[in-house]
Amino acid sequence: MADQTSHPEDERRVAEGLREHAEASRTEAERFRRLAEEAREVRDQHREALEAVRQEREHLRKSAEDARTAAEEARTAAEEARHAVIDSVHATAESLQATLEQMRAIEDLRRTLREIRDHDKPDQN
Repeated sequence: MADQTSHPEDERRVAEGLREHAEASRTEAERFRRLAEEAREVRDQHREALEAVRQEREHLRKSAEDARTAAEEARTAAEEARHAVIDSVHATAESLQATLEQMRAIEDLRRTLREIRDHDKPDQN
């Protein structure tokens, strides 16, 4: 009968060992599950950070493109203004030339008028 008593005791010890092993396995599995969840969270955070960097880089690219476009428009406007100034200077020069010609014509008319008056005056001798 001693065999029968030790046999259930051995089974009980084996079953207890199996329960302890199963509990340790569950604990280890839970630890790995938490680690995997933390790894997923870190991966998601990295993905979000990468997306934020991508969006910021796209924003900076757009800003740089807008700045380049504005600079090109400013250059074009400056070139147009330069041409307008040149045209204005030419118009002013033409106006001054016309005024000078008019003044010469007036001077010629005055000279002619003096000559006529001098010719029509009786000699004062």
